[in-house]
Amino acid sequence: MANALFYVLTADTAGPAALACQAAARAYRKGQRVYLHCASQADAEALDEQLWQFEPDSFIPHNLVGEGPRGGAPVEIGWDTAQASSPTNRPLLINLAPEVPNFAVQFAHIIDFVPADEQAKAQARRRFAHYRHLGVTLTTQDLARQPF
Repeated sequence: MANALFYVLTADTAGPAALACQAAARAYRKGQRVYLHCASQADAEALDEQLWQFEPDSFIPHNLVGEGPRGGAPVEIGWDTAQASSPTNRPLLINLAPEVPNFAVQFAHIIDFVPADEQAKAQARRRFAHYRHLGVTLTTQDLARQPF
């Protein structure tokens, strides 16, 4: 069964996209394959650009779904639930969409975010409840108490 970790952000912490880049970089350095799920193609393309500029001294091999090498790069970015990578070769899902993707429970690990903004926080609460309904084991990490 899947495990989900929700990072609870404060107004001073980096936004979900920046933290997603950090989480993807950590996972890549540990040899894990990652799927970053965005709400739209525009968001996916913006995240792709952010990863290109993320750490100038260390490249994180990534691509948008359908681009790059056969089977995708170690870090793959998508937005269309029908295009999602096979979870068998990507154990980590980082969700940046406002809803839980329908394939989420096929991943062993899920990272999600609770932004400080009240509207985004309400969406995160709905995702948390949805994951719970799906039987996902849930944990949270408050970045105010325990930094990323």
